[in-house]
Amino acid sequence: MFKSLCAALLASGVLTLPIAAAAQPAPPPADIQPNDYADKANWLCWPGRSDACASDLTTTEVKADGATSIQRFQADPAAPIDCFYVYPTVSHDPGVISTMKIEPEETNVVIQQAARLTAKCRLYAPMYRQFTLTALTYFLTHPPTAGSAPPAPGRQVGYDDVKDAWNYYLAHENHGRGVVLVGHSQGSGVLTQLIRNEIDGKPAQKLLVSAILMGTALNVPEGKDVGGAFQSIPLCHAPSQVGCAIAYSSFREATLPPPDNSRFGRPRDGAAGMEAACVNPADLAGGTGEAKSYFGTLIAAQGVQKFEWLKGKTIDTPFVSPAGMLSATCVHSGPFHVLAVRVDASSDSPRAGDIPGDVKVGQVVLKDWGLHLIDANLFMGNLVDIVGAEGRAWTAKAK
Repeated sequence: MFKSLCAALLASGVLTLPIAAAAQPAPPPADIQPNDYADKANWLCWPGRSDACASDLTTTEVKADGATSIQRFQADPAAPIDCFYVYPTVSHDPGVISTMKIEPEETNVVIQQAARLTAKCRLYAPMYRQFTLTALTYFLTHPPTAGSAPPAPGRQVGYDDVKDAWNYYLAHENHGRGVVLVGHSQGSGVLTQLIRNEIDGKPAQKLLVSAILMGTALNVPEGKDVGGAFQSIPLCHAPSQVGCAIAYSSFREATLPPPDNSRFGRPRDGAAGMEAACVNPADLAGGTGEAKSYFGTLIAAQGVQKFEWLKGKTIDTPFVSPAGMLSATCVHSGPFHVLAVRVDASSDSPRAGDIPGDVKVGQVVLKDWGLHLIDANLFMGNLVDIVGAEGRAWTAKAK
């Protein structure tokens, strides 16, 4: 079961589940020491360094008629604002918490989810001792009991690491610059906690350009945009708005409503009077907009999963962008509030008629996951545009 799931998720480069663990993963040590974030080896990405965020992001744009063009990527070392990125659950390390060693899993995901933002911001991405996929798989397949539940310290270590990295960044790198906080899945959960504890209503809030929290359920009161998870940080409604939050979970429009067991799109802990925030990066004003997507191709080329974007031809750039193929809008569907993604494709087009990204067991799609694996890929072009507009708005406001 998990072998098929592992293959599907690896192909996305975003999130993977390992084959089911045979034994309970080792708990974290009792004497966990804080990381030294002055040591740049503890950062996945650091501005000006030759690391994953300086990777080749050249893209082949594929139109519906099969025409292609090459997009060259250029980072902006003089970007006016910063980004602080926390990656999702990717570690295959054997314990409850990961090590601080940079593995291909962390490298692949930051290339997919954040490196392209360097066109508009200086990007800081700390390593952190996250709750691992090994542990996640074990506790999904072995329902927790008093004796098997992950030790409490294992749930807090990752947050403490990210908080330490954030405080180091503030003290030594920020210098009053605006900053966009970016996360996905576990990363979004950690950032939500960080914002609630360290930023919302605190002096650091004046530095917040926006928070982009993908693949998470951010609680807001029904029909409102502030007052749930955050008390003074509203949802974003325009690219020029600063100090706001973007949060969403993606599902195929054709599969709505999500099944009752869905992990995404409903308020956390079943909080009464709350709903999951849905802010559409393709149209912050609340309508339907084109999803400017960027999908990785090099991981698929390694043979984990092959996807033919252009019939009979091979895409040999690291990324592909299917222009005009996808659109999205936020919808309420039963108890869910989700970002519905429509695939607009013609069967007689030389371009692919669908997209990868579903979680599968064998050939069975796990609809409760939606398009969680590609929450970032689906809207990466939109997010780059938004961060660029926010940077201009932040600069104008600062002046």
